[in-house]
Parts: sequence; C-alpha cells; structure tokens
Amino acid sequence: MKIIKKILLAGLVLIVIFIIYLLFNTLNFKSTQLKYEPVAAFKIKSTSVENFSKAIKIKTVSPENEIDFDSLQFQNFEKFLIETYPLVDSILEKKTFNSFSFLYKWTGSDLSLKPIILMAHLDVVPVIEENISDWKHNPFGGEIINDTIWGRGTIDDKVGVIGLMESVELLLKTDFKPARTIYLSFGHDEEIGGVNGAKAIAQYLKNEKVEAEFVLDEGGSIVQHMIPDIEKDVALIGVAEKGFISLELSVKMEGGHSSMPEKETAIDVLSNAIVKLKQNPFPAIISPPIDGFIENLGPEMPFVNKLVFANKSLFESVITGIYEKSGSGNALVRTTTAPTIFNSGVKDNVIPQFASTTINFRIIPGETIASVTQRVKDLIHDDRIMIKKGDFISEPSNVSSTSSFGYKTLQRTISEIYPDVLVAPYLVVGGTDSRHLNEISDNIYRFSAIKLNKGNIKSFHGLNEKLPVSDFENSIRFYYQIIKNSATN
Repeated sequence: MKIIKKILLAGLVLIVIFIIYLLFNTLNFKSTQLKYEPVAAFKIKSTSVENFSKAIKIKTVSPENEIDFDSLQFQNFEKFLIETYPLVDSILEKKTFNSFSFLYKWTGSDLSLKPIILMAHLDVVPVIEENISDWKHNPFGGEIINDTIWGRGTIDDKVGVIGLMESVELLLKTDFKPARTIYLSFGHDEEIGGVNGAKAIAQYLKNEKVEAEFVLDEGGSIVQHMIPDIEKDVALIGVAEKGFISLELSVKMEGGHSSMPEKETAIDVLSNAIVKLKQNPFPAIISPPIDGFIENLGPEMPFVNKLVFANKSLFESVITGIYEKSGSGNALVRTTTAPTIFNSGVKDNVIPQFASTTINFRIIPGETIASVTQRVKDLIHDDRIMIKKGDFISEPSNVSSTSSFGYKTLQRTISEIYPDVLVAPYLVVGGTDSRHLNEISDNIYRFSAIKLNKGNIKSFHGLNEKLPVSDFENSIRFYYQIIKNSATN
C-alpha cells in the first residue's frame, strides 16, 4: 500500500512540475511588438487617385498563350509612366529589359551603403470572357465608386507600381536626396513566371555585382479577422516563399473495347497513383517562418492559445493538427499535393491506351524539388508510370532574417503608418518575382500595404477586384516613409 501511495505521490509531483513548467513558459512568453511614434498622414492629392485609375484602364495582361500578348498595351503603360512621372523619368537612371520591364536607379550620396530594391509588377492576370457579366463594374474601367477603385490590378499589383512612382515623384519634388541607392524594379511578366522581366533584371544586377541590403516585393499584406483569436489587424511580412513544381505522370497500356476490360487500364493505374499520393501527404512541420509567426503572435492570443504556443516543442503535433484543418492553414505546414489536370479517353466505349495527369506541389522550406520528386517515385512505386518535370519550377526561397536592418525598417514603417497593427513574419504560399533575386540579397521581404479580408482575398485573381481609396493612399505614404527610413541610414 505504501508503495502505491509513493507512486501516486510521485506522479502527482510530476504533474505539478509539468504544470509549473507550462505556466512558467507561458508567463514568460512576452510580446515582441515594437511601438513607434505614428507619423502624420500627409494629404494625397486627387490627381494621384486619378493616376491609379488611369493605370487600371491599360490592359497589361499576361496571357497564357504568347500569341495573345498585346504589346501595344505595355507600350501605352510605359508612355503613361513617362508622362505622369516626369521627375522619376528624368532624374532616375532607367534601363529597359525585353522591351517592357524597367529598372530605375536613384543613386545615393553614400556608395558605401548597400542599395535597396523595391519591386512591383506591371502585368495582371486575364479576365475570363465568360465571367465579365459577373463583374459589378468594368474590370478595366478603373471606376471610382463610393471611395473604392474597381478593376483588375488594383490589388495585384498596380497598387505597388503606382504607389512607388507616386511616392518617389513626391520625394523628388521636395529635393529629397537618399544616402542609400534605391532601385525600383518593375517586371512585365510576373503572372507567367517573370522569366523575361524580373529574371532578366536579376541577371543584370548580378553582372553589375549589386548586393542589396534588402529587397521588398509583394506577397504579405495586412489581414483583417483572418487569424483565429486575434481581433487586431495583422501585418504579415513574407520572409520566405514556397517553391513549386508540377509533375506530369503518364501511362501507356493496351486499350480495347469497353465491353471486355482487362483487370487494369491506364486510367486505373494512374488513378491508384493519385490516391497513394493523396493518402500519404508530406509530413507537417513548423518551418522557420511559421515559428516566427507563432513567436510574434502567440503572446497576443488568449491564455489557452498562448499556453500551447509558448510550449510549442511539446505541442507541435497539436499546432500542426489545427493548421491542417483548413486549406490555407495546411499550406503553411507542409508541401501540398494538388492534382490539377487529368487527360484520357476519347469515346465512352473505348478503353484508352494512354492517360496522363499533372500534379502541382508547393514546396515548404526544408524540402527541395529533388526530394519531392523522389518521394513521389517512392510512393507510387510503379515502373509503368513515367514521371516528367514541368518547365516552370522553383526551389523554396531562403528564409530571411527578422533581426536584419531590412526587417526592422519594415516593422518600424508599418508601425508608423498603422499604429494599431500587429506585425509578424510569414510564409508566402504563392510565388513572387522576388524569387529571382535570391543571389542579389540575403534579405528578401514580401509585403504590400493593403488590407485583405474574407471579402476581397479571392478577388485579385477572380471576380470584382477592387481596393479602397484609403488603402491606395496609405500605400503611397508607406513607400514614402520606408524610403525615408531606409535611405538615410
């Protein structure tokens, strides 16, 4: 009996120690949010909003088929930039790449300081003809209705292009002279990979031996009511982005009449392969960007959430399990597997000889294209299936530091323009032009000063893309301030 009591007592002591350990970590899980004095919001002229509207009206579409590329629209956009921003065009050094992408150089007074590169892209995704009737306003009308600007590119990403050009033009009018050299990089084909735009610009910068202090591109944003248990707006700074590869799986087997099917057909073999891949997902992990996300937002959450995140080494499976419940959350903790195309058959009574499928993988930092491809081969384990890599591939980016000058400058600028917003690092699940600049800087960040919520997050590649005028105006203020904050230190 005494032995049982001792065992129970020992167990109780261990439980108490465990609880104390959890509480100690939780109570010491302090806020990392930095506070800066807000800067006064200067007035944005109505002509700036009109300029943004004009930019939306120019149909700089990157089509899937090169034959459909309308070069005249891109020529018109360049003409618009030249006429609208005469100081930028005359004072900054401008280089053109593959006719339609531009790099502006604003030479600083102190060449010992590493330059910064501010990026955006000129092109937009197409508007599907069949869906035009579902748009509330002309997708290329640039209409301003009830303090909202409507049209393709308002969010992705002409707000970046025009926000940058407006802010630099304003600074030039005040005779502002940066100590640090500033580059403005505008690619014309981001939506189809950036090969002729950002990649060509990156190669030029590499040849010029440019080493940037930091790079800022689109990718993160200020999200509203999209992070469970956090009421405040949160500025998500992308410190890394996932890689991607599409693998084409194909099978060729004997066909025949559907009245006499063999035990397996090409469709059966390929379908079984897809099922194997879907039933065996890549392992869920807390990658460095998500670890930073937890460290910065965990302390701002209610006690129970805070306890779990403060002890993430113990509760990692609980945390990843929570993320896995939604598509957006699942994408943050693993390499995702998405069959997107399946081709086979031409007639309902003919068993096809050939079947193919395309599966898209978005690769989390820590994995590689090689490791993903090998895992697919091992899981399928079927020599009858041929595996071919797609042409459009990219490794996951490096993970940029959250203690660098660039990140701290971003954090400061966001706090100055948006005083009540929380700031956290983040993993961008899509692709941006910044991936082409991995050799130009170790510190690449992805953030646009616009607000996204459940009401507009699907619009920028879908229907009714629009942006509040106030968001556009704050984008100008944001770029204006980040140039001042980074170019004088």
